[in-house]
Amino acid sequence: MNNNNNNLIFIFFVIFFCFFSQRVLSDIHASLPPRGWNSYDSFCWTISEEEFLQNAQLVSQKLHAHGYEYAVVDYLWYRKLVPGAYVDSLGYDVIDEWGRMLPDPGRWPSSKDGKGFLEVAQKVHDMGLKFGFHVMRGISTQAVNANTPILDVTTGKAYVEAGKIWHAKDIGIEERACGWMKNGFMSVNTTLGAGRAFLRSLYHQYAEWNVDFVKHDCVFGEDFQLDEITVVSGILKELNRTILYSLSPGTSATPAMAKHVAPLVNMYRVTGDDWDNWGDVATHFDVSRDFAAASMIGANGLLGNSWPDLDMLPLGWLTDAGANVGPHRDSRLTLDEQKTQLTLWSMVRSPLMFGGDMRKLDNTTYGLITNPVLLEINFFSSNNKEFPYITSTSDSRFFEQGPKIKTSVQNKRWSEKLVVGLSSCHVPEAKGWFSQTVDANLEQVCWRWGSRSKKLEPFCLYKTEASLQSDEDVEYSEKYRGKLHLHARNREGFCLDMSSKRKLTSKEHKKASFSPCRLDTNQMWELNNNGTLMNSYSGSCASLKARKVNAGPGGVRSWIATGKKGEVYLAYFNLNPTRTVISTTVSNLSKAFPAINFGSCSCKEVWSGKDYGSLQHSLSASVDSHGSALFILTCT
Repeated sequence: MNNNNNNLIFIFFVIFFCFFSQRVLSDIHASLPPRGWNSYDSFCWTISEEEFLQNAQLVSQKLHAHGYEYAVVDYLWYRKLVPGAYVDSLGYDVIDEWGRMLPDPGRWPSSKDGKGFLEVAQKVHDMGLKFGFHVMRGISTQAVNANTPILDVTTGKAYVEAGKIWHAKDIGIEERACGWMKNGFMSVNTTLGAGRAFLRSLYHQYAEWNVDFVKHDCVFGEDFQLDEITVVSGILKELNRTILYSLSPGTSATPAMAKHVAPLVNMYRVTGDDWDNWGDVATHFDVSRDFAAASMIGANGLLGNSWPDLDMLPLGWLTDAGANVGPHRDSRLTLDEQKTQLTLWSMVRSPLMFGGDMRKLDNTTYGLITNPVLLEINFFSSNNKEFPYITSTSDSRFFEQGPKIKTSVQNKRWSEKLVVGLSSCHVPEAKGWFSQTVDANLEQVCWRWGSRSKKLEPFCLYKTEASLQSDEDVEYSEKYRGKLHLHARNREGFCLDMSSKRKLTSKEHKKASFSPCRLDTNQMWELNNNGTLMNSYSGSCASLKARKVNAGPGGVRSWIATGKKGEVYLAYFNLNPTRTVISTTVSNLSKAFPAINFGSCSCKEVWSGKDYGSLQHSLSASVDSHGSALFILTCT
């Protein structure tokens, strides 16, 4: 009897342990870089329920076994697909009585009668996948114009505070409209209880629809809205449903900015939109290096981990950015460029979100996005970082002079450019601005260079109080009191402007521009006593960097990482327009991982399938233009 009792106790303990272990693992949200499919690259905003479910079914059948688990509807699912409707149109959206977006029933027929995405989510879940969608910052202009009441989710009635029923116009901040969709959405005032109540009503609705993934747009990078991100993150913690929280896009995002955001989210874009051209792919190398060096890969995040996101994979059958038409063309990237993109995304451990139409998934694209080595690296590698100890020479020189040629580091022709970007106002990098008097009627705002950059000429702008231009502007006099317009001396009438009016691609970097001066918060600046220069539009602060840029085209790059079984992954990337030989030595490999005996390694290259045998003194590969080589080093 005692033995039976002991056996029962043991069985109960095993069951409890297994349940507890599974619960603990499930509570680690985004423990690995998320994978899935997103509709943007192939459908822009025009996708229908039928098209989405067709793609989701194929994701379930072909990609789910490879770790792709999310099916995500991108932006404007609430916009009616009728003549006159486009990305920044106004008045074509479907909203409920509380100013919240509802799916367009013309494209999403199951959403009728207030059901929203509930039925779509259920069908996606029945496929074994998770369902997600894209949302914009704050509140829609359409809701503000309609002045809809704010829902209090605790009472199910209109939000009341201080004896007042609150409405959309009370919380919308019209001067903080989304930079690239000014007619669509604006920030809400999160210092108000009604502003927070509105955001809470949104995410409670999403939870009621059984949503698993939310992609939050126009709140990060150049449109940094830390207040809204913080509030939304807190709301997601309160829900009885776990929702993965993603930010997009990340134009001008920096590691310093990300350190404030990473604990609040699960993934966040670190570039503008990535489309199918080589310029976009190439811009990700510097960004990836910087975020890896800052230890942001897999850092602590919302209820788990967070991941810098290099954006979707624009491969296969696609459409065009901003188009009102579904997929109609093949990816413009060459096969070598596609391999390079997949290799970099995997070595960086970026989330993998495929963007092509699954209904026309060809074998080559399928083989790339399900390559077992790449997926292993993406999920389970560690110590991921750029490997700078490489040399290169042109392919023709290599073969003309033989394999014993003495290679040298590629000739680097450097120039410097000044880049003004936005960052959190709390980081030291933002505290370098001061005011100085030129004469009795002229003052400057200047950037104080650090000791390492004393050789640079001072960077100064000329300041004036924001001027009123007509009687109609008198109402703004109090709002803009103390705010500055900043001018370049040779551009009178033009003011420093930090807001883009369209979505930028990855190859386009947000820089300060000078636009005709106007009463607009994206041109309003406030110089604080702590040396920060705050932009009234974003609430973020300006910083100035002198960046070295390669004045010549191309270049070579390399990344390195370790595997879970002790193997080493080494990737060579040829950004040059011609075939190039890239090399490193055993002693240089030891600089990356001193504890590994690289003199005892065997080596295989993934893309060619070539077995290099035992690693000797060096490792060289001739890499096609815009191509890559990926080595697996197995060391004893």
